[in-house]
Amino acid sequence: MAWRRPGVRAPSAPHTQSLLRPADAGLVLLARESSQMRVETSIAIGLAAASTTAISVAYIREHDAAAKMPPLSLRRPWHTVRLLLSNRPWLTAFGLETAGFSLYAAALGLASLALVQSVSAGGIGVLAYITARVTGRGLGRRELAGVILSCLGLLALGISLAGGAEEGSEGELAWIIIWIGASGGVALAVLLLRGRGLDMTRAVASGVAGGLCFSIGDISTKIATEGGARVAFIVPLVLGYLLGTLLLQVGYQSGEALTVAGIATLLTNALPIAAGTVVLDEPVPGGVYGVLRVLAFGAVTAGGFFLARPRTT
Repeated sequence: MAWRRPGVRAPSAPHTQSLLRPADAGLVLLARESSQMRVETSIAIGLAAASTTAISVAYIREHDAAAKMPPLSLRRPWHTVRLLLSNRPWLTAFGLETAGFSLYAAALGLASLALVQSVSAGGIGVLAYITARVTGRGLGRRELAGVILSCLGLLALGISLAGGAEEGSEGELAWIIIWIGASGGVALAVLLLRGRGLDMTRAVASGVAGGLCFSIGDISTKIATEGGARVAFIVPLVLGYLLGTLLLQVGYQSGEALTVAGIATLLTNALPIAAGTVVLDEPVPGGVYGVLRVLAFGAVTAGGFFLARPRTT
């Protein structure tokens, strides 16, 4: 029996099987982070799908309510706001839209802007379906093509998730401000130039300007969720959604919900998807998954374009 001094424990045998080399430990940690990211991405997709469904239903109800109101105008904003807030059916629809936005904001906290927007873009197919059911008429060729493209885009997006859905950087503040400012400038130009050489109906102009304003709100939401000083982007967030909502109500009084909201949805989703890649440096997966991701973005954007075109039989 080996002698040892009292009070001194004998060294334990090394448990080499329970220890990992630093490189192996890093791989395990990376795998866990990747698994957690995929779970968060799946949750974000579910939230975004629920959000776009709620907002699509809200658009239809807002259209029906606004179409029965006295004339609305941005030249009398407070009068327009009072008319809207005093109308119970419209207020209920707006509450549903607000709930949809809350789900959208939660999704942005879990996944990239481009990914969440691509799911939201598929909601234009939901909008077309609900419109057909409510009005009792079938979809035209372009509308049907838009629904099919939107659904195919969502399918391609789901498959591409196997290649990952990484967040980008926070983006350069100057470029973010320039992007938001340019979007607002184009929206203002559309409203000012309509009827002055710009061949565009009131409904289409309202949809375009409203969609641009909503895109400002969507991008600002993503930036604000990053916390810190960027919480200040709540200001363009509120302004973008407020102006976008008012513009849609004005457009609803002179056009169909699918035309006005369809154009708005197209721009609301296409611009933030582009901003996610260009301004926020959100990566696109490589290889086949990358091709599918790009095709998915293109399909939902093309679907919105077809749905926003005039109806043909």
